[in-house]
Amino acid sequence: MGDTEDGVKPKRTVFVTVGTRSFDALVRAVDTQEVKDELLKRGYTHLIIQMGRGSYTPTKSGGEGGSLAVDFFTFSSSIADHLRSASLVISHAGSGSIFETLRLGKPLIVVVNEDLMDNHQSELAEELAERKHLYCARPQTLNQTIASMNLESLLPYHPGDTSPVTKLINTFLGFPDDP
Repeated sequence: MGDTEDGVKPKRTVFVTVGTRSFDALVRAVDTQEVKDELLKRGYTHLIIQMGRGSYTPTKSGGEGGSLAVDFFTFSSSIADHLRSASLVISHAGSGSIFETLRLGKPLIVVVNEDLMDNHQSELAEELAERKHLYCARPQTLNQTIASMNLESLLPYHPGDTSPVTKLINTFLGFPDDP
């Protein structure tokens, strides 16, 4: 990631979203120095965290001395602007956040909240990861996922054929397969 002609690094933002619930394990994970260092190594300059109803407050930073600039907020009327301006999205496993990010063609790491009971969202995230549309991680594996990810290997998601996803959702909801 070279500097631009005027010597200023291009702004590359990582946007983290936990949705409307609390997902302190994800916020804590992205607030660790290890994750921040790995993002810096990958050329990212800013980290914006949407922390939802969580009680853990991440550390703000202005990005002095070549560190990652970090900011956070609880809720926004629309996260679409944050998603559009992001170079990388790290998201909870909510289907709305996943599909909105994929439709925008943004690289995505989905972090599964293992504290949720009966978490069908993880199966959706794992299925899309198997199809190489995104990376799937747990809070404790996020740093390794960032360190080993190859964003060029991700395949664009084309929402044209919804039958595999529809079948998956119907199975989760207990609906029978179409005859």
